Amino acid sequence: MMRIRNPKDFWLGLFYVTLGLGAAFVARGYRMGSGSSMGPGYFPFYIACLLVLVGAISIGRSAVRVGLAVPQIDIRSTVLVTASIVLFGVLLERAGLLIALVVCLLTAASASHRFRVEPIPALGLVAFVAMAAVVFVKGLGLSMPLVGNWFG
Repeated sequence: MMRIRNPKDFWLGLFYVTLGLGAAFVARGYRMGSGSSMGPGYFPFYIACLLVLVGAISIGRSAVRVGLAVPQIDIRSTVLVTASIVLFGVLLERAGLLIALVVCLLTAASASHRFRVEPIPALGLVAFVAMAAVVFVKGLGLSMPLVGNWFG
């Protein structure tokens, strides 16, 4: 029986192994192809296998190295970060990329207990949103509306 000396590494490793096995299971349903002619399942499958390997190493390391216990989960922060992702998905088509990004970033930032709205970070937010719009919509040509159908 393995004695867990580092619970943090153990649980993270178990998470990686589970996630990797799930991703490999999904990826095997796609055409694999070969190294010279990769199919849509090739890259996700092998990345999932690497994730399983990293997880297994982490689990093994948890029996050898002494480490910290898993800290208590901050439910408020977890909910706010998750909500920011959901809000982005909901608002992208309706409000557009500009507003969806602002709402997403402000919601995620508010997960920090030190969050305050101040002028310099607000300018950084505006610069980030503008840069994202230029890179993704103009530069890469992704079909994301800058302004959504709520605004005409």
